[in-house]
Amino acid sequence: MINMLKRLNIYFKEMYPIIPRLFLGALIFLEIYFIVLLNHGVTEFNIGIQEVVCAFTVFSFLCWLRIADDFKDYELDCRLFKERPLPSGRVKKSDLKIFVSILITFTLIINFIFMNNFLFCLFLYTYGSLMAVWFFQKHKIQNSLPKALVTHNPVQMIMNIYIISFVVIKYKIPALDLTNILAAFTLYFPALIWEVSRKIRAPEDETEYVTYSKLFGYKKAVNFVFIVTWIDIITNFILVWNLNKISIVLLLLNVLWMSYKFIEFKKDPTKYKIVSKVERYTYIQESIMILTIISFLIFGQI
Repeated sequence: MINMLKRLNIYFKEMYPIIPRLFLGALIFLEIYFIVLLNHGVTEFNIGIQEVVCAFTVFSFLCWLRIADDFKDYELDCRLFKERPLPSGRVKKSDLKIFVSILITFTLIINFIFMNNFLFCLFLYTYGSLMAVWFFQKHKIQNSLPKALVTHNPVQMIMNIYIISFVVIKYKIPALDLTNILAAFTLYFPALIWEVSRKIRAPEDETEYVTYSKLFGYKKAVNFVFIVTWIDIITNFILVWNLNKISIVLLLLNVLWMSYKFIEFKKDPTKYKIVSKVERYTYIQESIMILTIISFLIFGQI
């Protein structure tokens, strides 16, 4: 048991740092939670154990996805990423199987006991389970990046809907309206942008690892991310319009900077990895959204 815990410590230190990811889970939850409430005019909150469970579920689910990806890509990682904990043998598959079984069981139990939207939680984990087995179509999906993107990436939106459903039921606010629809997309688009960007490389940097730039050319791949980035920022504009007009300016400046980086990369793809710029853009964007919420809670509409 002690040796297993040591191996798990190695895995989480390198692949999924616990404390930062717990913080990230809380931020994702709080951003959607308050964006939905504030846009519906709710300013009196009753924060308790349900909010803690919901935020923990976000962390737990993302952790499970990380581990599931390592299992799914094990053979490829043994060839291309031998230094990672699992393919290197420093962590055993049995370690992760035991851990994730306990994690999922615990998460489902506390959702059943405390949450008002257990069916949404069950749907989220059912979808995640189907992802883990390639929707029983491994031979068709594994070797096709577009099919993998279409079938796997929506899980972020489903996780957002899990959070929104809890808020809607608890505060008895309308379920199907523009705010909730946009909130479901607000963290889906950044996940989509990042997922595609991390698989865009300069022609001379391509390996046997399949990338979007290898399939479609780096310029077309960047154009796709460019368009999605602007669609994403428009949803943000709408969600913060009634909360803080200054945030609109900050979000606009950020997306203009990112747009310049896309154009620059298309001219010279060897200058930097585009995913590094996307990550910086996303951190700034989400920070602005969080600060918008904090500003509204303290000062009201600006």
